[in-house]
Amino acid sequence: MLKRYIPLRFILVFSTFLLTILLYIDRACISAAKEDITRDLNFDLTDFGWVMAMFTLGYALFQTPSGKLADSRGARSIIAGIVALWSVLTALTGAAWNFVSMMVIRFLFGAGEAGAFPSLAKVVFNWFPVRERGIVQGINFSGSRLGAAFALPLVAWMLTQVGWRMTFVIFGGFGLVFSVLWYLIFRNKPEQSTAISKEEKEYILANRQQPSASAKASLPFRRIISSGNMWMTMIQYICSNFTFYFTLTWMYPYLKDRFALGGIEAGFYAMAPLVGGAMGNWFAGILVDAIYRSGRLRLSRRLPAIIGFVLAAFGMIMMSIVESPQLSIIFLTLAIFGADMTLSPSWAFCIDIGKENAGAVSGTMNMAGNLGAFVTIIAFPYLLEWTGKHETFFYICSSLSVIAIIMWLFMNPDKAIEK
Repeated sequence: MLKRYIPLRFILVFSTFLLTILLYIDRACISAAKEDITRDLNFDLTDFGWVMAMFTLGYALFQTPSGKLADSRGARSIIAGIVALWSVLTALTGAAWNFVSMMVIRFLFGAGEAGAFPSLAKVVFNWFPVRERGIVQGINFSGSRLGAAFALPLVAWMLTQVGWRMTFVIFGGFGLVFSVLWYLIFRNKPEQSTAISKEEKEYILANRQQPSASAKASLPFRRIISSGNMWMTMIQYICSNFTFYFTLTWMYPYLKDRFALGGIEAGFYAMAPLVGGAMGNWFAGILVDAIYRSGRLRLSRRLPAIIGFVLAAFGMIMMSIVESPQLSIIFLTLAIFGADMTLSPSWAFCIDIGKENAGAVSGTMNMAGNLGAFVTIIAFPYLLEWTGKHETFFYICSSLSVIAIIMWLFMNPDKAIEK
């Protein structure tokens, strides 16, 4: 009876929204647990930076391979498998006993999570009309921000109740449950689902992007990176991630240490930029689709991204100037709202140029972006150590946003990557 009243793709996007919440809760746990982990395992600031960076390195390196797997085998089995894998590794994080074991576990954890967003790009290609692509991507990425936002105060509270080791075990258990449910319920294409109505299936098939007749079934990596369009996409995504990953890794300890805040208080302060990021995703997704429906494909991708990078550059500069935690949070929230405005157009752009190879193309972009994030995580403590101040890092963030704006002026969603 439910499928007669609620389109199945609406239920699907709610499910992928929950997936991205879980993804970032598991990822953000370690930031909130920094003090407990560094105390118990005798880490210093740069040690902990390398632990967080190893996750991002594993995550980056496995983006394109996992995207190609999603393209060839479908998102049903790939998402179920990677959620199960990263959930086991989340739990194993709580069993780490020294620096080396934590580095290995976090690298494998990152590799396990790598296929999530490229696989979701394949879900969007198969299940959603082009005119809905922006808001669907915005909803999915907003879940990741909300997951990280709520994780910070939640984990801070759980640390006082069960300790950091058991906290990771509990979150790992949630992921295993999701993995089983996804495999049992989801189907790769609407044509394979018995739960979808005939009317909705016909609507999706008539309005989703069609595969290119000349495109290869499996696009070689060398062909992907030979595209100038792809290189500009990767560069701008590096710039976006350089700003955003500060919130996911160093924002909580930065606020806590700079403004002498308590753990739970810092957690609530740190929620604001991440909630702002979720709002940026929603706003950009709506804007992308609204401009697209007016018949201007290029503008629908470029304008939201350029506005976002302008806000990101301004917010990070202002954050380096102000002295109070309240103003610092306000400008950081503005910056992350802007940085996250760039995600929906970026991933929609990858599906535009990748088509049936959307998983591999979006995975390649995400690989580059997370190599940038890897640098972010390492750069923050080392820049602080070398210069004795935080402002240098924020200036770099702003400069990269300006470079990203230049990239978007030349990116062309009409130019697909084909044989």
